[in-house]
Amino acid sequence: MTKIIIGVKGTGKTKTLIEMINSALESSKGSVVCIEKGDNLKLTLSYNCRLINSDEYMVNDAQALYGFIAGLMASNHDITDLFIDATFRICNRDLDAFDKFIVEADALAAKNDVNLVMTLSMPTENATENIKKYL
Repeated sequence: MTKIIIGVKGTGKTKTLIEMINSALESSKGSVVCIEKGDNLKLTLSYNCRLINSDEYMVNDAQALYGFIAGLMASNHDITDLFIDATFRICNRDLDAFDKFIVEADALAAKNDVNLVMTLSMPTENATENIKKYL
């Protein structure tokens, strides 16, 4: 299952994401992973969540993000839930590349039976048809 939490800055996307992460931590029998741009969440999330700063691995566009999550899933078959905060920023705010990334990431998550949740900072009315499928 892939889900996108969309809205402009200040609409509570990250707060919703944190609640979803905490819920996943309580119910998951495997690994819960969160990728973010920067390290804003490190004091907010439980140490049980594997928190990854995308900047530390030079993940700075949609193709790099896809390769990064594919590598995570290839190396850890216990991942049950993958959360990505500030996904559009990590993808360099490239809407065409992000649109392609969503489809590929959804297929990868489905193949590996991973729940994938991303935040996307943009007005809902600017969402493409691909994005709307995951709201």
